[in-house]
Amino acid sequence: MEGLPEGVDSRFRYVLLVAKRAEQLVQGSAPKAKSKHSKPTRVAMEEIEKNQVKWQLSPPVEETATALEE
Repeated sequence: MEGLPEGVDSRFRYVLLVAKRAEQLVQGSAPKAKSKHSKPTRVAMEEIEKNQVKWQLSPPVEETATALEE
């Protein structure tokens, strides 16, 4: 892989996306398309590179003082 897939802003985020999608595949999710690869990680990489996996960056959740005291 030369660079990052379109829409992915960092290598760290790319690794997180691949790991999460690979875990979904291991848990039984159907692949989005046929792949020459059999390993879930490689299938996930291919799906993300082809922009077949939808994802959204959400803002971080702020912790409150009461949540920390419990």
